[in-house]
Amino acid sequence: QVQLVESGGGLVQPGGSLRLSCAASGSIFRIYTMNWYRQAPGKQRELVAVITSDDNTNYAASVRGRFTISRDNAKNTVYLQMNSLKAEDTAVYYCNSALQKLGDMGPSMYWGQGTQVTVSL
Repeated sequence: QVQLVESGGGLVQPGGSLRLSCAASGSIFRIYTMNWYRQAPGKQRELVAVITSDDNTNYAASVRGRFTISRDNAKNTVYLQMNSLKAEDTAVYYCNSALQKLGDMGPSMYWGQGTQVTVSL
C-alpha cells in the first residue's frame, strides 16, 4: 500500500511562515514528481508548485518568490516552505505525486488528505 502523509498546516498571521511536509511511504520504486495544490472555498483547485526527480521546480505566479518546494529523496518527502503569507493563501493544501510502485510498469497518481492553512489576524 502506498500513501502520502501530510503535516504542518495551521493558523498563521499575515507575513508569517509555515512549512508543510508530505512523506510518501509504501513499496515505492520511483517518484517522478511531487506537487502541491491548494483549494480555497468557492474556488477550483490550483497547482501551486512542482518538483521533479531532477529537482527542477515550477511555481504559480501568485506564490513565486514567497514559496519554496524541495524534496528529501532519502525520506521520500516533499516540503513547501511558505513565507510572507497573505490572507489570499488561505486554502486546503494537497500533496500530490506521480510515482511508480514496485512491480508496476509505470507511474500512478496519488494524493494526500489535505491540510488546512489559514492566514488571519
